[in-house]
Amino acid sequence: MARANPAQFVSQVRAEVAKVVWPTRREVTLTTIMVFLLAAVTAVFFFLVDLAIRSGLQGVLNIFGS
Repeated sequence: MARANPAQFVSQVRAEVAKVVWPTRREVTLTTIMVFLLAAVTAVFFFLVDLAIRSGLQGVLNIFGS
């Protein structure tokens, strides 16, 4: 791989950065809200699954523990 001089490197970096499509403030806000919402839904889901498994195991242990 050939080494480019620093001026060429900076020029290429600027050219690549110019191609980037930056999100708008609205897109960032909506995406952030969606991430927090989905994290909350996932947390509730796993809480309910944990509760169901714990209740099931306690029921089995009560049946066989007596």
